[in-house]
Amino acid sequence: MMRLENKIVIITGGAGGIATGMATAMAKEGAIIVLVDINAEAGKVVEAKIREISPKSMFIKGDLFDVENLPTIIETVVAKYGKLDVLVNNAHASKQKPFEETTQEDLDFSFGTGFYPTFYLMKAAFPHLKETEGTVINFASGAGLSGQPTQTSYAAAKEAIRAISRVAANEWGKYNINVNLISPIAKSQAVEKWAEDFPEMYEASLSSIPLGRWGEPEEDVGRVAVFLASEDARYITGQTIMVDGGSIQLR
Repeated sequence: MMRLENKIVIITGGAGGIATGMATAMAKEGAIIVLVDINAEAGKVVEAKIREISPKSMFIKGDLFDVENLPTIIETVVAKYGKLDVLVNNAHASKQKPFEETTQEDLDFSFGTGFYPTFYLMKAAFPHLKETEGTVINFASGAGLSGQPTQTSYAAAKEAIRAISRVAANEWGKYNINVNLISPIAKSQAVEKWAEDFPEMYEASLSSIPLGRWGEPEEDVGRVAVFLASEDARYITGQTIMVDGGSIQLR
């Protein structure tokens, strides 16, 4: 039997990058994937690829900034499939600026696309995850863990996500709900844009990775997501899993 046979998995930011890699890896292990993204055109392209592996998978267009309608995403999925097993809060966008140039608008954008959707989707998913003794996979970042320059708004939101993940792990453990985080370094459109805008910083980051390369969305990050969503990780919760080639070593 495949490790995620018939598990229903929601992945936000599903129109590309790491989300596509996770969706592919999880679908290959038998999961039914629900991709959520505001970009319907790109989302439908990814949906078609995932359905070749997992035919019951689907794409939902969703604006994660619209927090009042986020519970609708959860209810739509549960109404269609009858349950929810795994929530993956991957979506997050931000603007890169020096600390002193960061504005309230920048903070609102980062928290509005990353922290608040994570918080409200977790709340909406909670009663359904209780029924399945399910899993939440959130995303941290080395930007927050190391205080990466130009990443004030992004780092702040990512560390806030880590904080609520630890709280939820403690509170929801009695329901056998696992809540963990992945902190990745992997190829994505956002990384490509960062490399273009800040080439020296990109090269310095690459040179700091002991394994000497950027991670692959499917083979590296996706396989860890499979593990965290599987029975093999049932005794792991509240942890930040560094999938970064050894770049940051938590002690």
